[in-house]
Amino acid sequence: MGTYIVRRILQMIPVILGATFLIFAMVFALPGDPVAGKCGERPCSAAYRAAFIEKYNLDDPLPIQYGKYVVNLAKGDLGTTASDTPVADQLKLRVPVTGKLALMAVAFEALVGILAGVLTGIRKGGFLDNLVLVSTLVLISIPIFVIGNVAQLYLGVKFGLFPVTVTSSNPTFYELLLPALVLGSLSVAYVARLMRTNLVENLRSDYVRTAISKGLTKRRAYGLHALRNSLIPVVTFIGFDFGALLGGAVVTEGIFNIPGVGGYIFRAIRVRDGASVVGSVTFLVIVYLVVNLLVDLLYGLLDPRISHD
Repeated sequence: MGTYIVRRILQMIPVILGATFLIFAMVFALPGDPVAGKCGERPCSAAYRAAFIEKYNLDDPLPIQYGKYVVNLAKGDLGTTASDTPVADQLKLRVPVTGKLALMAVAFEALVGILAGVLTGIRKGGFLDNLVLVSTLVLISIPIFVIGNVAQLYLGVKFGLFPVTVTSSNPTFYELLLPALVLGSLSVAYVARLMRTNLVENLRSDYVRTAISKGLTKRRAYGLHALRNSLIPVVTFIGFDFGALLGGAVVTEGIFNIPGVGGYIFRAIRVRDGASVVGSVTFLVIVYLVVNLLVDLLYGLLDPRISHD
């Protein structure tokens, strides 16, 4: 196990370098004036321009710029924004909020999606199976911003069940509950359909029929054998989705006024704050790789045949 973890961590290094170089090149190699808009409507002074170019090494070739960035990254420095604020400090304020939102959304999609998939997989072709099939198709076909605005209007404004927007920089569980339900609603449909499809396939397998014919109860055969094997692709999707939710909650955070990472990246792109964009995406790449490593380790718990030795 230890050797596998070390090998995976070593494999992460070229992935991090490749991903960060691509985003670094896309941000800092874009055509146009890098100082444009930094001084409002007035043109920036020559002194400010020279200091800005020196600060971000913009007068160096792109490989040298990236090399200096990697050296600072190895020291834990994610860069400094145009307003001389460390990107790491900005992320410290926003990552807990987005992390809490993503965890709540993942918990919702896992619990509801897996439960719906198991019930429909066992009772294939019944009323509940058709109901879940239709409802998941409806959820998949509706854009997330429509779901968010409808939920905000009816559950927040008309019925008053949830707060309409987040009103503080450190939102409570209750304030994030409705955004988490909205954020996880689309993934619930995918988890339910994925769980149902894999469970139905495993229930037809020879090893399940053999276990039942040898005297094992259906509940134990389904839960001990079929369910555990069916969870492997579901866990893979949930792990991928958690990494995606950390950086892809821009729309939901915007609808509910959540001060998270997604909104921060969106604003940084809009004002062309390259250091904020590169630093934030670099952090998300590292988190995404770590989550995928944890998912791979979880495979061994779900299926003993999978070994990491």
